[in-house]
Amino acid sequence: MYKFLVIQTAFTGDVVLATAILEKIHQFYPDAQIDFLLRKGNEGLLRDHPFITNLLIWDKRKQKKRNLLKMAMRVRKEQYTHIINPHRFPTSGFMMFFSGAQYTAGFDKNPFAFSFTKKAPHNIAEPHAKEYIMEVERYQLLIEDITDKTAAQPKLYPTPGDYAAAKPYQDGPYICIAPSSVWFTKRYPAERWAELLDLLPAQYNVYLVGGPDDKELSQSIIDMSGNKKAINLSGKMNYLESCALMQGADMNYTNDSAPLHFAVAMDAPVTGVFCSTISSFGFGPTHSKGRIVEIDYPLYCRPCGLHGRKRCPEGHFKCALDIKDEQLLWWISKTT
Repeated sequence: MYKFLVIQTAFTGDVVLATAILEKIHQFYPDAQIDFLLRKGNEGLLRDHPFITNLLIWDKRKQKKRNLLKMAMRVRKEQYTHIINPHRFPTSGFMMFFSGAQYTAGFDKNPFAFSFTKKAPHNIAEPHAKEYIMEVERYQLLIEDITDKTAAQPKLYPTPGDYAAAKPYQDGPYICIAPSSVWFTKRYPAERWAELLDLLPAQYNVYLVGGPDDKELSQSIIDMSGNKKAINLSGKMNYLESCALMQGADMNYTNDSAPLHFAVAMDAPVTGVFCSTISSFGFGPTHSKGRIVEIDYPLYCRPCGLHGRKRCPEGHFKCALDIKDEQLLWWISKTT
């Protein structure tokens, strides 16, 4: 029997994107064992996933090197036939190198790529390129030899308990907003989210979602607005409960951040607000229910990097502040 391991020890959104690999492997090898290795803190995303046999959880924050060696030994002991690794950093490459697996697939940028049986390029298009591929399509390059060339959609599987947690908030039509991001230049400003709250149709409840660290930001947005139907749910729902809630929303607003991928994985409508980053990087929505909103003119300093920054290098943050309110309301006339 084939025994697969998928490794993605990066951030939450990266784990969601890697579920496209799970979907494709299960499609072609429905009887295979599939395990998933991820960093501690992200395991809630894949709790009770129907295609995963075992979750391997690596604690990267405590005794990182010691725990890395322990995990590498566990991976070797499991005797996987196939290891698929979209993570591009040496820690995951080392685990593959040490694994003894027959088939090891990873990107050529990984320092241990010399040892992989399958290497694929991880190329990011030039800024504002007219032709580019999405991150899930880059992931598919790792397994095209053993599946096919068409990328699957990411997918998450909330449990009945997760749906039950979301149900009390689903009595009427609603919108979800995930206003936060780890990076300042990826975060649409709080005052602009507040403006959006005031412009949304009155029939909608509006739920601000996020983790415990986002409570203060979400509350500040509500306090700045005059919307009496906005509710702060940040820190009150886990990942899959939030996904269950987002699935039923008439619209989900996010930054270029993990909640955008939550919406895609739930086949839910999403408007991704892209400030300093751009669509040609390949991290936008991959389904028909998504749209990217961004400034409508070329800005000399955008993008200022592949990832976000802690501050605007130019000091003006025009890539966020020059997005117009009406751009965010593109979908309203289609549903009202």
